[in-house]
Amino acid sequence: MIKGIIFDCDGTLADTMPLHWRAWQTITSRHQLRLAEQQFYALGGVPSRDILKMLSREQGVALDALAVAREKEAEYLPLIAQVEPINAVVGVAREHYGKIPMAVASGGTRHVIEHVLEHLGIRHLFDAVVTTEDVVNQKPAPDIFLEAARRIGVLPKYCRAYEDTDLGIQAIRAAGMEAVDVRHLLRTPSS
Repeated sequence: MIKGIIFDCDGTLADTMPLHWRAWQTITSRHQLRLAEQQFYALGGVPSRDILKMLSREQGVALDALAVAREKEAEYLPLIAQVEPINAVVGVAREHYGKIPMAVASGGTRHVIEHVLEHLGIRHLFDAVVTTEDVVNQKPAPDIFLEAARRIGVLPKYCRAYEDTDLGIQAIRAAGMEAVDVRHLLRTPSS
């Protein structure tokens, strides 16, 4: 029986990924880095600083990953006004609000995730918001989902978690939770 629900934010509750991609295009161009769109989407849930460390290492471009991650965040922040909810998933949160504890577990930064949730008018639905700053090991490690479960006071085996990336689904399963891949929820039946 499910006693708690945990949601990823970007690409799960909020349709932010195309806007993040726009910010990434600006940053990678500015710093002479290559990041293919398919690779960007595959890295969903990985903190910007970690993506930048990986690109820097792979491409031999020296940079301060934390400073450039802040630049990427600065490029993205003005775009938040354009973020739309992913209604199928937000509807699940609204349906369970006040009935069972819920949390957000995101690879984003607290400042940005809180801003997105407030913009969408859904921050009040969640008892806890756990971000990249709250854990050492990032997705696909289970840490962020385990911390979210701890904060809402529900054992992981009684949690259901919603995600939109393969790395996130791996993290949920590693945490011993029921995983819901929102990509399946959002697919429309072919005619």
